[in-house]
Amino acid sequence: MIRGMAAVLASCLLAASPITAKERVTPRAVAITVEADRVEGTLPPVWRFFGADEPNYATMKDGRKLLVELGKLRTGDVFFRAHNLLNTGDGTASFKWGSTNVYTETKDGKPIYDWSHVDRIIDTYLARGVRPYLQIGFMPEAMSSAPAGVPYQHGWRPGFDYKYIISGWAYPPKSYDKWRELVYQWTRHNVARYGRAEVERWYFEVWNEANGAYWEASREDFYKLHDYAVDGVRRALPTARVGGPDSAGAGGEFMDGFLRHVTSGTNYATGKVGTPTDFLAFHAKGQPVFVDGHVRMGISTHLKEVDRGFVKVTAIPALAAKPVVIGESDPEGCAACPGPENAYRNGTMYSSYTAASFARIWELAVRRRVNLEGVLSWSFEFEDQPWFAGYRQLASNGVALPVLNVFRLFAQLGPERLRATSDAQVPLERIVAEGVRGAADIGTVATRLADGRTAVLVWHYHDDDVAGPPAAIRLTVRGVRGGKATIWRVDDQHGNAFAAWKRMGAPLNPDATQYAALEAASVMQPQPVALTPGAAGAAVAGFDLPPQGVALVMLDGR
Repeated sequence: MIRGMAAVLASCLLAASPITAKERVTPRAVAITVEADRVEGTLPPVWRFFGADEPNYATMKDGRKLLVELGKLRTGDVFFRAHNLLNTGDGTASFKWGSTNVYTETKDGKPIYDWSHVDRIIDTYLARGVRPYLQIGFMPEAMSSAPAGVPYQHGWRPGFDYKYIISGWAYPPKSYDKWRELVYQWTRHNVARYGRAEVERWYFEVWNEANGAYWEASREDFYKLHDYAVDGVRRALPTARVGGPDSAGAGGEFMDGFLRHVTSGTNYATGKVGTPTDFLAFHAKGQPVFVDGHVRMGISTHLKEVDRGFVKVTAIPALAAKPVVIGESDPEGCAACPGPENAYRNGTMYSSYTAASFARIWELAVRRRVNLEGVLSWSFEFEDQPWFAGYRQLASNGVALPVLNVFRLFAQLGPERLRATSDAQVPLERIVAEGVRGAADIGTVATRLADGRTAVLVWHYHDDDVAGPPAAIRLTVRGVRGGKATIWRVDDQHGNAFAAWKRMGAPLNPDATQYAALEAASVMQPQPVALTPGAAGAAVAGFDLPPQGVALVMLDGR
C-alpha cells in the first residue's frame, strides 16, 4: 500500500509548475482589445454539462459536496450524465462501474422493478440544482442476452486493458418488449415522482458509444435498442426530450447509419418512418502523450474530432438545425486512468486546456452553423482515493481542483459575445491543424452581461507542459468609460489547491488544519484592477498572466 501511494505521489509531482523566477523577468507583451459596444453574436452556456462512469459516487460524501458546487454554476440548468444507471447490483461504486438494481425477475420471468437506488441518485442531483442528462443503460442482468459463462460485472481496474470492461451488461436484451417496458415504467415513475414539467426538462439518450467498446452487437441491433427505448419514453411522456446516439468520436459509418435511420428508416418499435429526435450527440477527445519528460497535450486531435462531428450531424437537412450536445468532450479518453501522462489533470495544464478548447469549440460551432447546446466534461470525482492521484476529476477528496475554477469563470460570462482580439491568439485553422507547438496561445473571449457589465476571459496555453515566460497583458476595452474592474485568477498562486498541497510537503493524509488550508487555497479571491484612460475614451488595464494561467476581468463601467 505504501509503495502504491508513493507511486501515485511521484506521478502527481510530475505536474509541478515548471516556471522559474528567471523566466518571469522577461514577460511576453500581449495586446488584447475588446469592443464592448460591438456584439458579434451569442455565447451559449455550453459548459454546464458533466458526467461520470460511476453513478453511485453522486450520493457519497464528496460526490454530494461537489454536486453542490456544480449546481451553483447555473442553478437548475446544469446537467449530469452517468453510465450504469440500469445495472444490476447493490449500489456499491467502483472504477467504471455502478448499479441500481432497478430490474430483476421472478423465477417465471415476471419483472420486478425497484427504483430506490436510482431515485436516491436523481434526488441527490435535483436537491443540489442539477438535472439528469439521463442515459438509458446498461442492460440489467436478468434481461441480458450474454452467452453462458460471460460474467455480468467486470473486474477492470486502472492499468487493465479496456477489453476487461466489457461483460454481460453490454449485450442486447433477450426481449426488446421487456426492454421497452422497463424504460416506459421508469419514465412513468419519474413523471409521478418529480412531475411532468420537471421531467420535460431532462435529456433522454440511449446507451454509450455503441460504435465502440460498450456494445456487443451490430449497429442495427443498437438502432433497434434505441427505437424501443425512445418508444418507451415517449409512451410515458410524449413531450420528453429524446436524442443520441452519444457515439465514440464523430461516429463514422455508425453515425451515418443512425442519422439515416432516425430520419428515413423504418422504426423497429413502431413500424413508422423515422424515430423522434430532439437533439444529436457525439463524443470528442484529445490525445496527450508523455515526451522528453513532460506531457504534450493533443488539443488538435480533440478539435478535429469536434469539427468532424459538427460536419456529420449537420449533413442531413432535416436534422441540421437540431440542438447538438458533445456528450463527452475531454483532453483524453479514460477518467479513471492515472499515470505520468495524466498527472497534468491536477494542476493548471488541465484548466488552461479547458479554457482554450472551449473557446475553439464555440468558434467551430459558429463556423459550421451548429446549434450547439452542450459540451459535456466527463469529469466528476473519485471517492476515497489518494490525494491528487491524477484521475480526471473536478475535485480531490472534496477539494476543488483548478479546472473547476475555470467552470466558475465560464459561469460569469454573459450571453452576448463581443468583438475581441488578441495579438497572441493562435488562429482557429492553425490550432485545429497542428495544436499549439510554437508560441503560446494567449487568447480571449469577451461578453456582455444582461446588466451591462463586460466580462473578459483570458488564457495562456501551450500543448507542452514546459517552462515559459509570463504574458504582460495590456487589455484595452472600448465603449467602457470609468467604473471599476475586478480580476479572478487560476494559476500556480491563485485558486490552486494542488500547488498549495505541494508547498505544504505533499502530505499523504492531510490533517484537519491542512485540509482547511487546501480548501482556502482552492478558492479564487477577486482583486481590483486599476483602469486608466486610453485613446478615444477606452479603459485600459494591465496584468501579468503566467503560463497555464486563466483569468477573468469584469468591468462594471457602462
